[in-house]
Amino acid sequence: MQFEDEPVTPGDPLPIRPGHSSFGRFERVLRSGGFAVTAEIAPPDSANPAEVYKRAALFDGYVDAMNATDGSGANCHMSSVGMCSLLTRRGYAMVMQVSARDRNRIAIQGDVLGAAAMGVASILCLTGDGVDVGDHPQAKPVFDLDCMSMLNMIRGMRDESRFLSGRALDEPPRVFLGAAANPFAPPVDYRPHRLAKKVDAGAQFVQTQYCFDIGAFQRFMAAVRDAGTHEKVFILAGVGPLASARSAEWIRGNVPGIHIPDAVIRRLQGAENQQEEGIRICIDLIHQIREIEGVHGIHIMAYRQEHRVAEIIERSGVLGGRKLWRPSLDWKDGEWDQGSAVAAQDALSNKPVAQKLEKVS
Repeated sequence: MQFEDEPVTPGDPLPIRPGHSSFGRFERVLRSGGFAVTAEIAPPDSANPAEVYKRAALFDGYVDAMNATDGSGANCHMSSVGMCSLLTRRGYAMVMQVSARDRNRIAIQGDVLGAAAMGVASILCLTGDGVDVGDHPQAKPVFDLDCMSMLNMIRGMRDESRFLSGRALDEPPRVFLGAAANPFAPPVDYRPHRLAKKVDAGAQFVQTQYCFDIGAFQRFMAAVRDAGTHEKVFILAGVGPLASARSAEWIRGNVPGIHIPDAVIRRLQGAENQQEEGIRICIDLIHQIREIEGVHGIHIMAYRQEHRVAEIIERSGVLGGRKLWRPSLDWKDGEWDQGSAVAAQDALSNKPVAQKLEKVS
């Protein structure tokens, strides 16, 4: 979405509008009534910035913001703050995920200030998965805070210009605060109440776990509307393509909190091309989600299928004709590294739907 006060130089902040918490484009889209689209960008197992630019290019011009994940699944990759540092300089709207698992309150507050200083306008607060499920089970977990206490802490930094200790801040972080929600985790009746608690703690937007069960999600949203919570927070429903019936069954049995109905697996099993059917299921779900009152957008999680995200967005028509801002690749003031720009241009040269992008995994 283009705004009349778009900065000339990529990476420069927008002015903060009245009633907004941040200068971010993502918040502007939501507050202007747009149906927002966000996606998770997979962090590389590499110190090469070209890998980050290449992955971001897959979503360039298709999403309102990209989530930089923070050791998701308790597995180690490039840090969310590192990815945000690279991509905010190019003008991308980033959602920096922060997991309480790995940092205490001192480190989190320092990261928030650093992220805000380099242009991050949105932060998603997560408690984080336990280290026992990841690739470093011998690591010592921190969990000094949980997601709610983290939200409350950062809100205090932003709105009261103070650290959690009470010490004053010279300049507060102007950030849009988010949290995660899982409408499908038992006890399901408690989920709307937990969402309300996160909103009370400071969450302004919420991205949900994968939504494969529309009926269950509709019941969750009905309870959210009954409580009036949908008027206090922007809700983005999590969606994503399934690669096959076998992978869907594995996810359902091994990944806590993800509910995939039998009907979805049967539909995949009956398809001649299961991966293509997974794309069609995702698109069908997006169409149904758009009709649910109180939903303000979708959050696409396409693990190992990031190259299909642009296609899903185009085929679903979820943007409704909106033309999204994208950073210019021919910015000529000499600040960008030419090698990185070439890597991004190479990734952009085969745009979906014209032809498939090479898979990035």
